[in-house]
Amino acid sequence: MPNHVTVADLVHQLQELPGDLQVRLAVQPDWPFAHYVAAQVVERDGVAYIADGGQLDYLPHSVARDLAWA
Repeated sequence: MPNHVTVADLVHQLQELPGDLQVRLAVQPDWPFAHYVAAQVVERDGVAYIADGGQLDYLPHSVARDLAWA
């Protein structure tokens, strides 16, 4: 995946998934954690910022493996 993802790119990927799935952020490849996504988006200077809703737990190893982080 490229370093610069557009809103259209993200929407396209999410539309492929069931609408009732919860969304989490996978962060820190060297020490992988799962974070909640806050229901808050701010647009500034042509960039959409999605707020982090706080840390949930360690990222499941299977997800880290699928992301090629493990």
